[in-house]
Amino acid sequence: MELAPLKIGIACFPLIGGSGILATALGSELARRGHEIYFFSYAQPVRLALPQEGLHFHRVEVVHNDLFPCPDYTLPLAVKMAEVARSQQLDLFHVHYAVPHALAACLASQMLGRLAPRIVTTLHGSDTTLLGQDPDYRTAIEHALVHSDAVTAVSESLRNQTQEIFRLQRPIEVIPNFFTPNKPKRGRAEVRRDLGVTDEFLVLHMSNLRPVKRIDLLLRTIAMSKSRERLRLFILAGGPFDPYEPLLDELGLRDRVIVHQNTAVVDEYLEAADLGLYTSEYESFGLGILETLFYGKPVVAFRVGGIPEVVGDSSPLYTFGDLTAMAAGIDALVKSPSLARELGERGRDHAIKRFSAARIIPQYETLYRRIIGPHSG
Repeated sequence: MELAPLKIGIACFPLIGGSGILATALGSELARRGHEIYFFSYAQPVRLALPQEGLHFHRVEVVHNDLFPCPDYTLPLAVKMAEVARSQQLDLFHVHYAVPHALAACLASQMLGRLAPRIVTTLHGSDTTLLGQDPDYRTAIEHALVHSDAVTAVSESLRNQTQEIFRLQRPIEVIPNFFTPNKPKRGRAEVRRDLGVTDEFLVLHMSNLRPVKRIDLLLRTIAMSKSRERLRLFILAGGPFDPYEPLLDELGLRDRVIVHQNTAVVDEYLEAADLGLYTSEYESFGLGILETLFYGKPVVAFRVGGIPEVVGDSSPLYTFGDLTAMAAGIDALVKSPSLARELGERGRDHAIKRFSAARIIPQYETLYRRIIGPHSG
């Protein structure tokens, strides 16, 4: 018997960052499979391409009221989710990031009573590993996780760490991130020419530049490389780079570093790059790393968090803080283009085998059907 399409509300952050990008990609893939997807956020997610059949976006207004000292987002989000759930008869909420989205879903569920959709909460990292250790958030996060119908994590590392922090008496299912590469609109040579890169080795870094990404170590690694005069570091920044400008000058890297801010379309830059460099002190998954692998580029990164799960045996990883070894790893790839190609091809094969949409989306669909039960069609 053919199963009926589901109506799914997705709450996520709209900015450049792993949780929002994954949520947007998931919704788009689900819509292509015939489901109706309703996005909730305070701005349209940067990678949400509208119009697309089956995709809907509901903007949530952040309330600035003179009665309150701080603007409120959680309550308006909960109200909007409840309104749409009631009018569209949603089957479930899939919320990405525990704060504030899972809490808003719980509140919306209480408003709706027996009409409430099921709740799936996907954990992406700092929502539990960082905020979960803050006493001002811990109890609220635990409440949201306990009252979700299913909780997923994007890596084994994150699941284990979450269980250690909260001691939950419930399973957390691991469903990793996925990525679907697109054909770049511009060729590699054109992109490199526009960046002012000729025959140099283009090192790419993509992140929101939060402190955990350790941009200081990123710059120091480039500075320590014996190949530094042959390198150009290209940073696709989802956050301000200003705090690192003094270090750029201190290390003498002003002419070696290119920074582009808030770039939503990254495919052509991934194609133009020769290497991905990531120096985070912790990553629950590392979606930027996965994107780099899908484009057949080798990755240089620390062996922390969920990164070994993403990279597998495709590229060597380094002990956190060992910049000497990391710089030497870059030098080896610059010296041997054949090694860089070999690691890149190995990484792409690994990514396709483990993290394709065709492999991951059915895992979510199976989870949805399971928690909805016989009413899922």
